[in-house]
This record gives sequence, structure tokens and C-alpha cells, in this order.
Amino acid sequence: MARILLIETSTAQLSTALSEDGTVTASRICGEPRMQAALTAPFVQQVLQEKGLSVKDLDAVCVGKGPGSYTGLRVGVSTAKGLCFGAGIPLLSAGTLDILVQEAHRLGVVPEGCRYIVPMVDARRMEVYSAVFTPEGRQLSETKPIVVDAGSFAAELAEGPVLFIGDGALKCQEVLPSPNAHFADAFPSALAMASLAEAAYAEKRFEDVAYFEPFYLKDFVATVSRKKLF
Repeated sequence: MARILLIETSTAQLSTALSEDGTVTASRICGEPRMQAALTAPFVQQVLQEKGLSVKDLDAVCVGKGPGSYTGLRVGVSTAKGLCFGAGIPLLSAGTLDILVQEAHRLGVVPEGCRYIVPMVDARRMEVYSAVFTPEGRQLSETKPIVVDAGSFAAELAEGPVLFIGDGALKCQEVLPSPNAHFADAFPSALAMASLAEAAYAEKRFEDVAYFEPFYLKDFVATVSRKKLF
């Protein structure tokens, strides 16, 4: 059992939370896009102050490691690493897709008789970052970018109800018309990370603070503006 700070910045929603013995006791959430750089550190401070704690009172910090937004992941991971390095405490991580599976249960959107949960992080057009999970959270397929079409997840949908959840789920609704397909628009949340963080801490699955990097899945591609600056 541990006191763990949770940080999730991989998508448009930013959230931080404090987990004590596997239960979230304080949290902050911002749904406004691109606020990670401005609000992650203040949210961490607010969560700790609410409980009268400092970083040195923590047993560990757990950060959402991706896949997701390049900039969001950099902010979250950099913040977590800085806190761990300064306080001399372990760094833990949780995959974005794993967090979304837990979020499905937290929100109570898992359909009756659900055979699979397919978390989807929006990429671009009809592409999502995804994998197939059991409702209990066991990952069955590789995390990869997928261009969703009418034939996607046909085998899983043939077996029974499948929940597609994430900020990339609703855009796939029209191309996956199966009656077994259920959709939930949701973001990975720090509030859903408590059990993942507690398990990682108990099993001592600590990350190397110096060398840990986010799971980007795709290389970041910088673009050059076509606007003339002068």
C-alpha cells in the first residue's frame, strides 16, 4: 500500500490525482486542450496542498506514458521525472490504453456480456492508436496505429459485445455498424490510474528516472509554417 501521485497528460484532457492505498483522495482535471504546459505543475501542487503533503511525503509518482500527444507526453513525463529525481522516490508508468480500460469501469460504461474492450486514442483522419483487451484489462494484441474501416475488429465483434472507448472511438461509429459495437467518448484520466499504479508499486516495476522516455508509438514530425515571417 502506498501514497502515489498520478499524472495523465497524453491527450486533450489533463488530470492529476493522489492515490492513497489504492484510493483516489484528491484530484484536478482540465478538459481544455493544450493546457498541459501551463497547468500540470500547478495541479500537482494543488493536489498535494489539499492533503497537506509535500513531494517528499509520496512513495512514488506514476505518469501516463502514451501513446498520445507528443507535447502532452513530454510535459507529463518531464514533470514526473523532475519530482522523482528531486525527492528521491520511484517513477512508475501506465500505458494510455490500459488507463482507458480502467476508465471504462470507472465510468460504468462496460456493456453487459462484454467480450473485449478496445481503447482508441485519436491520431488523425480514421487512424487511432489501439489494441484489444479483455474486460479485466489483459492486453491481447499489440499496441499500434490502425486505420479503421468496415472490416476492422470483425473477429472480435462476431463473438459478442465490444466496447470501443477513447477520444478516437466516436469517429469510428459510422464505419463499425455492428450491433455488438458499443462506443464511449472518454479521455484517459488520472482518476483511473490508482489500481495500475498500486500494482506497479507492489511489484516494484520502477522506471529508470534518468532514461525513461514516453511511448510515442510514432516519431514526431515537425512541420515548417508556410506563412512568411518577414
